[in-house]
Amino acid sequence: MIRLHNMRPRPGSTHRTKRLGCGESSGHGKTSGKGHKGQKARSGGSIRLGFEGGQMPLIRRLPKRGFNNAAFHKNYAVVNLTDLASFKEGTVVNEQMLREANLLRGNGAGLKILGDGELKHALTIEADKISTSAREKIEKAGGSVTLRQKAVQGPRREAAETPAAETEEASSGTKPKAKASKKTAPKKKSATKTAAKKKPRKS
Repeated sequence: MIRLHNMRPRPGSTHRTKRLGCGESSGHGKTSGKGHKGQKARSGGSIRLGFEGGQMPLIRRLPKRGFNNAAFHKNYAVVNLTDLASFKEGTVVNEQMLREANLLRGNGAGLKILGDGELKHALTIEADKISTSAREKIEKAGGSVTLRQKAVQGPRREAAETPAAETEEASSGTKPKAKASKKTAPKKKSATKTAAKKKPRKS
């Protein structure tokens, strides 16, 4: 079975290092395979990936449409059962203990247990996620798995809360009484007073 420690490159796929600048007798010619003059022939004249000589590059010319879920992707810190075999029987293994043992590094969204390897003794595992094979092997060895629950956010409070009187009226089903207006109709002036005020015009 191929694993990381026994992987080898395919025969013929690797070559010895190409030594440049060793003269014409080295087999690479006077210019060492760089050709004559130009930006690429100079030392330090490398061109970055995607550069197209100053014109608008292809990655910027293509339209960007649709939704991308990469911003919401969560990366979990992964630990295999082979790493947990070093703990004693009956130990409660959590993320803090794994960090103290230098089995976890960096920041992640949580801890995930994978089933690579075997367990010969019972352990109590506290993690955020676990594979099916890892759970079966842990329970077969007499251990247990506890998944940490995520904090549930409560519903948002409304900006303007309704007063208690309105809620009581709404529950009882009665409508609030309209307030009586304090304004009264203007009083009419008597006809005698208006006639007395008017004076006869002189001819």
